[in-house]
Amino acid sequence: MPVNPKLKEPLTDQLFRAILLLANEEECYQFFEDICTISEIKAMAQRLEVARMLKAGHIYDDIVERTGASTATISRVKRCLHYGADGYKIILARLEEQEERLRQEDAGHEPK
Repeated sequence: MPVNPKLKEPLTDQLFRAILLLANEEECYQFFEDICTISEIKAMAQRLEVARMLKAGHIYDDIVERTGASTATISRVKRCLHYGADGYKIILARLEEQEERLRQEDAGHEPK
């Protein structure tokens, strides 16, 4: 899917290149703590969990209870899952693959 032209600009390109240079979770914590407020980080984390739960088939009431997200936030995330740029779909699939590899390693099996 092509990049949204309203978003594409040199400063945004620089931000995304910087994020791609982060080597591990600790560096992510350090960078995002400096560049975002704690509320912004928590909001992004909440949206990702909402997307994961929607993809898994959870109902709104369960998502509200688990994440504290408003129904408006859940609706927005759901709209992005169905009609967005596929960013949630990409990252959720990769997270699932990573979790499966970790489960296999914990069970003593070689990852596929």
